[in-house]
Amino acid sequence: MKVSEIIYLTKSRLVEIENQLIELKTAGRRSIAEKIAEARGHGDLSENAEYDAAKEAQSHLEMKIGKLETMLSRAKIISPEDMPGDEVYILSVVKLIDLGSNEEITFTLVSPEEADFELDKISVTSPIGNALLGKRMNEIVEIEVPAGRLKYQILSISKLT
Repeated sequence: MKVSEIIYLTKSRLVEIENQLIELKTAGRRSIAEKIAEARGHGDLSENAEYDAAKEAQSHLEMKIGKLETMLSRAKIISPEDMPGDEVYILSVVKLIDLGSNEEITFTLVSPEEADFELDKISVTSPIGNALLGKRMNEIVEIEVPAGRLKYQILSISKLT
């Protein structure tokens, strides 16, 4: 498998995905099967919008199951202990100061599959995440983003706990 095909996940995220997959394969499939059976009971399938909607929902469910199975088959567990602590890498918690506004910001760098901006988890493939990779404490980083140019100084680097 090529490195570009590997999906890096934390152990906790892997467990979340496995649980989601189990839920979709059991309760999700059962629910769709019930909807299809109920729609079949309404008669002529050629003009049955409820049946068509249930079959469409089944198709979406199976696509989601397939996507999660593919993700799990390509997953590699990563742990903060595996990453160096003196440079920014995946699973680093980075405290920055915006040199334009003097605002302090803290980001955790994660894989694209775990990114959640509301939780300050940014992907290592995002413009900010990518620009921070390999940088050290006190370095100044200039980042080109769609909104313009950002300039940060790295105040601290720690490992995700």
